[in-house]
Amino acid sequence: MNYIEYFLYCFAVVIMIATPGPVMLLVASAGLKGGYRRALQTIFGTNLASLVLIAASIAILKGFLTISEQWFNAVKVLGCLYIVYLGIQILREVWQGDVGTASASGTVANGGFKQGFLVAISNPKDIIFFASFFPQFVQITPNLNLSLGILTVSWIALDFATLSCVYLMFNRFSRSKMYQHLLACCGVILIVVALYGIYATLF
Repeated sequence: MNYIEYFLYCFAVVIMIATPGPVMLLVASAGLKGGYRRALQTIFGTNLASLVLIAASIAILKGFLTISEQWFNAVKVLGCLYIVYLGIQILREVWQGDVGTASASGTVANGGFKQGFLVAISNPKDIIFFASFFPQFVQITPNLNLSLGILTVSWIALDFATLSCVYLMFNRFSRSKMYQHLLACCGVILIVVALYGIYATLF
């Protein structure tokens, strides 16, 4: 196995997941409002979405699936719009003072398995990663299927570990006066990232 390429892949995955983006911020928001159980449910949802995107990437790589650029861009824009919607919902909760009861109210920005899946499956950053970056590392072993298996399992493990660390870091602020401000920042960054994604896709 080409260990240099493999460790470069692992490093890139951790950096991409830890970089502020829709998935990381949703996990942080869910953890702040619902504790580790809610954050864990959200992470499981994002992991399933990653598996779906990996499967699509493998299908494209093996020639079983082709996607036109127009459809690809349309998916990215719709995903960005959905993420903008989530950011607005988080900000509304903060402004209305509902953050303390968010986990009981079932709002759309509350995280959970379904929310984690929808955000991750529509996240332009993840779509681009699995469509363009992931296939570059399929030569880490001479056997394509073995390489794909190693890359997939590594992604899931690193995704789970990194997002869990994100939750633990944000959880330290959950009882502080910074709580509402931190949650509001999550909402603002979600909106900014999504709007930039729309701009980059269309222009």
